[in-house]
Amino acid sequence: MTNADKKVYWSHFQVNDWRFYLAKTDAGVCYIGSPNRPFTEVETWLNKKLPKHTLLESDNDLQKEIDQLTDYINGKRQNFTINMNPVGTEFQRIVWQALQTIPFGETRTYSEIAADINHPEAVRAVGTAIGANPLLIVIPCHRIIAKNGKLSGFRAGVDVKQTLLQLEKNNQA
Repeated sequence: MTNADKKVYWSHFQVNDWRFYLAKTDAGVCYIGSPNRPFTEVETWLNKKLPKHTLLESDNDLQKEIDQLTDYINGKRQNFTINMNPVGTEFQRIVWQALQTIPFGETRTYSEIAADINHPEAVRAVGTAIGANPLLIVIPCHRIIAKNGKLSGFRAGVDVKQTLLQLEKNNQA
């Protein structure tokens, strides 16, 4: 495949007061932007992580992802069946896989994730990997809290984290 054949499709959608941008390669969704952030957030990430790809707007290519994210935010979905292509290091991908095991409506601490991946001493590295999560909501980094039970760091802001956790609490089966 030549560089000219490498494409990233992007789109945007609005749910309630939140506007999202998202991007997808042929392998799956690779980036979900923070609510109400400008398109430059997506462009900056793509230029850093997938610099040799052509960026193309395409609502049709992302409709399944948009539908599932919309359903989640509207309290009609608890998990996702979309193809994912999170771009990161091997360690980051291991951490992101661990995040996906946290049940809907539950939380874990950074220390618990570090222990889950058999690196209990790597709490800071786990925190850094969680902070680099390119797939907000789908890889549920919002379910991570501090050891003292308080909400801490989140790319989209702690207020968005609180809203997502409350949404899950309100929509548990």
